[in-house]
Amino acid sequence: MLGLWGQRLPAAWVLLLLPFLPLLLLAVPAPHRASYKPVIVVHGLFDSSYSFRHLLEYINETHPGTVVTVLDLFDGRESLRPLWEQVQGFREAVVPIMAKAPQGVHLICYSQGGLVCRALLSVMDDHNVDSFISLSSPQMGQYGDTDYLKWLFPTSMRSNLYRICYSPWGQEFSICNYWHDPHHDDLYLNASSFLALINGERDHPNATVWRKNFLRVGHLVLIGGPDDGVITPWQSSFFGFYDANETVLEMEEQLVYLRDSFGLKTLLARGAIVRCPMAGISHTAWHSNRTLYETCIEPWLS
Repeated sequence: MLGLWGQRLPAAWVLLLLPFLPLLLLAVPAPHRASYKPVIVVHGLFDSSYSFRHLLEYINETHPGTVVTVLDLFDGRESLRPLWEQVQGFREAVVPIMAKAPQGVHLICYSQGGLVCRALLSVMDDHNVDSFISLSSPQMGQYGDTDYLKWLFPTSMRSNLYRICYSPWGQEFSICNYWHDPHHDDLYLNASSFLALINGERDHPNATVWRKNFLRVGHLVLIGGPDDGVITPWQSSFFGFYDANETVLEMEEQLVYLRDSFGLKTLLARGAIVRCPMAGISHTAWHSNRTLYETCIEPWLS
């Protein structure tokens, strides 16, 4: 800039202007850096916001200035409340966050929380979710003997839990809302008050609207792995599940995909589904593993 001025003004004038150069530089606006979209985190079964302290640290370190809200609702045993009740509570919490973020938000939803978030995307007509990151979530249901299950139903095994879960009383427990027994598919379709509905496996008057709402999402990022130890089968994190012979059928072989009942096939066709499998991570370590964060989560936090 001084060189150009020197060509137009006498050298004496240049010398007179030098003392004012710092003021001239201050008047030049600094380049604007776009801010990161807010991040909303939803916990899983028996969890609380404290479980996500490491994830919060990672986001603050790699994306400084990001507004991260770890929703502190339905903690601990309250996470056993029916999932539709939880969806309503979380909906009331995310609406004002989304309203303040016209550029969109990101959802990171862990385990059972991934199902809560998928239901949110279905029932919210005006959500503005850019990336829905489903972190080791039983998106196609759960069918496994786990410590959680043994604590909740100590006298039951996975082979006979359908007797409890597919009853009106059982559907009052969140885990039964996504219990998916491949040997009793008819009972599941008729009794499931949550998973069968958000999957579009059972007809209901809101199916078309819910599908349209779900397809508003920018990216669906699916994360899980074979060493999870809780999600059963682990491929449920990627919309895979057992058939009647307990052979795992991948997402593209599932009827909900083939029928595009809630939008999976459409999302895949437009390149909006990202699958990020990772071995060597147990269920309770997904939200604290730094390598997992850098590989599967951080790239989608625009």
